[in-house]
Amino acid sequence: MNRNRIIKLTVSALFLAINIVLSSSIFSVAVPGGHVYLNDVLIVLACVLLDPLEATIVSGLGAFLGDLFFYPAPMFVSLVVRALQGFLISVIAHRTMKERPFAASVWGAVIGAIIMIVGYSLGRAYIYSTPEYAILKLPYQILQALAGVVLGEILCWATGIRKLYNKTVNNMTY
Repeated sequence: MNRNRIIKLTVSALFLAINIVLSSSIFSVAVPGGHVYLNDVLIVLACVLLDPLEATIVSGLGAFLGDLFFYPAPMFVSLVVRALQGFLISVIAHRTMKERPFAASVWGAVIGAIIMIVGYSLGRAYIYSTPEYAILKLPYQILQALAGVVLGEILCWATGIRKLYNKTVNNMTY
């Protein structure tokens, strides 16, 4: 295994672990009927940086394990919704609008947010057998998704994390 692959694997594992931790109520904001979780920020950041396979694993498996450890009821909903979200964010960010990578990453994050909102709303209606509960949580899902898009993109672009990641992974000397 080459050094580049080891770094990508290590970064993916780190993002996966952070996703699990951010899925706990310790790193959330309490709202009526539940919590707004901060793992959306990490999911957006990771998916803009990582390739689609890595992004899918970090998003889907990370959310699944976080739910398994902290609140198991929606863990399979999280697996499917977050995996699809992560895959599409990464595909859009990496394979569209190559001349405008920032716009591509924002577009991917917005599409991912819509997937998360719709997926969790449908999942809640199914798991808890009541569409009313899903509707009650909808404003908080939207807030969580928007916070993830905005803060994830700020972390990625304004802090230089994307530049550092690309420099480390793509311009390595051996």
